[in-house]
Amino acid sequence: MTAAEGFAASEFDCLRDLLQRNLEDGTDVGASVCVVVDGETVVDLWGGVSDVDTGGRWVKDTIANTYSLTKTMTALVALLLVDRGQLDLEAPVARYWPEFAANGKEGVLVRHILGHTSGVSGWQQSVTIADICEAVRSEDLLAEQAPWWQPGTASGYHATNYGHLVGGMLRRITGVGLGEFFATEVAEACGADYFISTPVDVDPRIAPLIAPPPTGFDYSALPPDGVFVKTMTNPMIPVPETSSRMWRGAEIGAVNGHGNARSVALIQSVVSHGGKTLSGEQLLRPETVDRIYDVQADGVDQVLGVPLRFGLGYALSASPVYPSIPEGRVCWWSGYGGSIVVNDLDRRMTFAYVMNKMTPQLLGAPRTEEYLAQAYAAL
Repeated sequence: MTAAEGFAASEFDCLRDLLQRNLEDGTDVGASVCVVVDGETVVDLWGGVSDVDTGGRWVKDTIANTYSLTKTMTALVALLLVDRGQLDLEAPVARYWPEFAANGKEGVLVRHILGHTSGVSGWQQSVTIADICEAVRSEDLLAEQAPWWQPGTASGYHATNYGHLVGGMLRRITGVGLGEFFATEVAEACGADYFISTPVDVDPRIAPLIAPPPTGFDYSALPPDGVFVKTMTNPMIPVPETSSRMWRGAEIGAVNGHGNARSVALIQSVVSHGGKTLSGEQLLRPETVDRIYDVQADGVDQVLGVPLRFGLGYALSASPVYPSIPEGRVCWWSGYGGSIVVNDLDRRMTFAYVMNKMTPQLLGAPRTEEYLAQAYAAL
């Protein structure tokens, strides 16, 4: 265990104390917390152990796989194309990706993908981890299949293929892949150390994830042709696989982004600050940011089984899974194991938490909720 390092404004000392306690008692092994308010970074904390095998410290530039928090980065890529007039949210996906119209998907709109209502929440054909690491091939498979429910009628969380769907459109619009576009047009513009398709020279800074204890959940007890099983088990992704070079280097814009709380907050504060980066560059117009709050689905998600209100690329405002998130102009998403980002436009605040020790929850990690509660109490 190492002490929590970095800084926190005095009103946020509660976050430093909480991180320190969690590092001391093992609730966290290595972690980072960052809060941006009204254009200023008011909390930037990190500490603990990055690699339990080597004992290496979690230092300022340590990063980790953020699992589904990655989707918020992929959503920003799509919104940037919208902002530039290259992507119309109301247009059929097939306008940009003609092959996608196959098997009854000609009516799937761009906003259906961003709002998890496309009916294509996973692969119909059996795929392996190696398959989904081959972006073009796995995009082609999605283009060929039929939707699993009537597009636009309900959400079914696009757990692993969200980035392939956005990437399939992006590739045909710009001629480049998701990882390259994100690096040059988003991360670089924000001065942020976050990657989708992580270069090999970054590997020494990556904190391997620590798998959560088994939940005992028995997938075999559920209908194999149900949306949940098809989405969440094809393919199964054992946590140790996320430390492979194949995984780290792939463009999996749903689940393999790598960063820390600072880099997440630097990028996502574009949303909470009206489309501007902290350096003052107008990355998105305010009216493009407003489109995030166009409700696409509001009810129990067919995959996650919990009530969620989805806008474009994010869940919106309060939810039973994270009670501390208030109503209002708030958008958020979290990653398996506990990482989270919350953008609060009413308070011009972005909160981010990234760690290596995972909890078993897909959503609603108690440790994450405690950090959020402390941040909002400080505000």
